[in-house]
Amino acid sequence: MDYREAWSYLDRLQFFKIKLGLDSMNRFLARLDNPHRQVPCVHIGGTNGKGSVAATLLSILDRAGFRVGLYTSPHLSSVRERFRIGGQFIGRDDFTRLTERIRRVLGRDQITYFEFTTTMAMLWFAEQEVDLALLEVGMGGRLDATNVVTPLVAVITNVSMDHEQYLGETLEQVAGEKAGIIKPGIPLVSGVADDISRTVIESRCEQLASPLHLLGRDFQGRTVQGSGTWEYTGLRHVHHDLPLAMRGGYQVANASLALATLELLADHGLAASGADIRHGLAATRWPGRLESFTTVNGNRPGRRFLLDGAHNPAGVRALTEALQEEFSFARLVLVWAAMADKDIRSTLAAVAPLAHRIIFTRPESERSASPEELRSLLPAEQRSASHCTDSVDQALQLAMEAASDDDLICVAGSLYLVGRARQILLGNLVDTP
Repeated sequence: MDYREAWSYLDRLQFFKIKLGLDSMNRFLARLDNPHRQVPCVHIGGTNGKGSVAATLLSILDRAGFRVGLYTSPHLSSVRERFRIGGQFIGRDDFTRLTERIRRVLGRDQITYFEFTTTMAMLWFAEQEVDLALLEVGMGGRLDATNVVTPLVAVITNVSMDHEQYLGETLEQVAGEKAGIIKPGIPLVSGVADDISRTVIESRCEQLASPLHLLGRDFQGRTVQGSGTWEYTGLRHVHHDLPLAMRGGYQVANASLALATLELLADHGLAASGADIRHGLAATRWPGRLESFTTVNGNRPGRRFLLDGAHNPAGVRALTEALQEEFSFARLVLVWAAMADKDIRSTLAAVAPLAHRIIFTRPESERSASPEELRSLLPAEQRSASHCTDSVDQALQLAMEAASDDDLICVAGSLYLVGRARQILLGNLVDTP
């Protein structure tokens, strides 16, 4: 098996639908000598902010000299983005070798795409003897493939409605699924709001005797107005004049969750100094999440872009707040796509009033809503300022033609769209595919 064959083999697994449950995952990992039990880890769940918390922890601990693995999903343009150690993504040779090993052990048995990538992450991190692995939950928590681990610390960032067809139609049900990553006696760091989701999380922690550390109650972060910095009052430490590289007011909460987790990790020999924290925060990047840049167009001014993977109601609310409070522009040109199984009506309704022009498109995904379906959700008076195209390339071209130097082009609604747009505009994070 060469690299192209390994990539194609894994890609074909996407035809097997989502399957929640841990029995097959546990049995299969046992056949591989249980790599998930060989690596200390932090397990990160929640609805939004998981990747930002993980990226912040990675940046700080890497600065502190630790060898840290990171497993996230989904990817933007290449599956190899899901696996990294420090700043290095998994190489082609390791990706190919581990794919062949997993396929050989699997034999005639069948696992899903996400189970396969989760297994690969566990194997690679164990082989590389990382000091810590940061594992992002794929969906929910209780039955997610990553939930085979017993972490040093668990994190539940927040809980809001998403993936209702799998996780439940009420906030209480969704919170119950997220709470499934809480393990007996293992500390939990959480930023859940003071609603039914907090009641569910608190109850689960009490049942399992798991220490609960809540944002706003046990630790907090606060923006220092007019200074461009923020301060953290933590479980044990206080930090002033902290930088924050990532945009979005909600990133203070995500960074606070990361620092509280870091304080607990110090009990396991994974400590970072104040200087490590400052340098790590300043260096944290999370592509495709409020990522802004200006394209280069020879000697002429380029176009200003904002890429954001917001795809559920809470994420889109955060995007609209950022557009109104942190970005200045004459007009907003919106490039929008959405998965058909998302709450496309409410997410579009939240952001559409800010846009002067909307271009609907669809990334290459069988789950994508058609541009025409999305356009039909607009009020009649807004439809005349919209356009539909099935090509992401054409959508970006239309947006650049419609925008002037003072305008902002926002690409959002789907991580699949953001991934393709970023690939066109900035290239790949790793060598293709």
